Amino acid sequence: MTPGPLLAATGSPPAAPIADTRVPVVIRSRPDRSVIDAMPTAGPLIDRFGRIHRDLRISVTDRCNLRCVHCLPDEDVRFLPRGELLDYRELTRVAEIAHRLGVVSVRVTGGEPLIRRGIAKLVASLSAIGFEDVSLTTNGTELARLAPELAAAGLHRVNVSCDSLQDDRFARIRRRGELSPVLASMDAAESAGLSPVKVNVVPIVGVNDDEVESFAEFARSTGRPVRFIEFMPLDADGAWRRDLVVPADEILARIHARWPLEAMPASGLDASQPVERYRFVDGNGEIGVIASVTRPFCGTCDRLRVTADGSLRNCLFAHDELSMRKVLREGGTEDDLALMIRRAVWAKLPGHGINDATFLRPERSMSMIGG
Repeated sequence: MTPGPLLAATGSPPAAPIADTRVPVVIRSRPDRSVIDAMPTAGPLIDRFGRIHRDLRISVTDRCNLRCVHCLPDEDVRFLPRGELLDYRELTRVAEIAHRLGVVSVRVTGGEPLIRRGIAKLVASLSAIGFEDVSLTTNGTELARLAPELAAAGLHRVNVSCDSLQDDRFARIRRRGELSPVLASMDAAESAGLSPVKVNVVPIVGVNDDEVESFAEFARSTGRPVRFIEFMPLDADGAWRRDLVVPADEILARIHARWPLEAMPASGLDASQPVERYRFVDGNGEIGVIASVTRPFCGTCDRLRVTADGSLRNCLFAHDELSMRKVLREGGTEDDLALMIRRAVWAKLPGHGINDATFLRPERSMSMIGG
C-alpha cells in the first residue's frame, strides 16, 4: 500500500473528498459597534444567536510528552515560557467568575494536563466551586499514577485519547510512548471511580481508519464509550486535507453493518454536547461521533475556552482572542473579567465556516488552544 501523507500507511486507500451539502453560512469577521452596544450585561451568557453558554474548557499547559501526528510536530516544538501560563489561583478565579455567570461544567485540558505539577490542587479548587461536572482529557501516560489523587480531589471523569489498539501503529501515531500503559490507565481510572472512562480516537485515512470496527468492539467488550472525532485542521504540521477525514456517516455505517446501532436521545448536559451518541441494539455499550467537519454542530455550541496563557476563545477555530491574563495581572476586578467573558460570547460567530471557501485555519494548533 502506498504510504500516507502523515506516516506509513496501514489502513485503507484515501477516500474521495467529502461533499459539503450544508447551506453556506455567511460569516463576518466581527460584529459592528451597534451590535456590541446591544450586548446584555446581566442574565445568562447568551450570544447574538440565542446560544446560552454553560461549558468551559481550561487548558493548563501547551506542553505534551507525546507528538501525535494530528496535533504536534515531531521535533523543534516551542512551548510557552512558564511565566506566561496562568497559575492555579488565576485559573480558579476565571472559573469562579464563569460559574457565577452560569457555566455549569468545566474540563481541564492541555497539551497534556497531567504533566503540570500539582494538577490535583487545581482540580480540588475547581470542584469546590460547585460545577455540576468536572472532567479532564488526557493522553493516559500519567493517569494510572494520578487517578486516585484526582478522584480524591473531586474529579468526576476522564477522557483518554487513544488512536490505535495496535502497539506498533500506536507508537507511530504518537511518536512517543507505548500502548500498554495507556490501556492500564483506563483500568486505574475506573478503579479510582473516574467513570465513565471515555476513549477519544481520531480516525485518519491511510493511518488508522481500518480500526473503526476494532474500536467499536473495544467499546463493546470494555463498556467504555468510544468517541470517534473527525480529523480537524488543527495539526501543527499543517498536513490536514479534507480527503484524510473519515466521515462520521461512514463510521456509523461500518459499525452498524456489523453491530446494529440506535441513536441515544440527548438530555441534560448532553443536549448541547458535540457528540452524537449511539448504543448497540443488543445492549453491549455505546459509541459516539463528533462530526466537526462533515456535520458541524455550531448551532448548539455552548462552549468557551481559556488557553494556558489566559486567552479567552469563543470557538476552537476562532481568530480573535481576549487576554484574561492581562486583566488578571493588571489589577482587573471580577466585574472586568465578567464583562470580558460576556463580550467574547456576544462576539461569537454563527459557525466556524470549516466548509466555507473563505475558511482560514487558526494560527494556533490544538495543543496551544486546548482540547
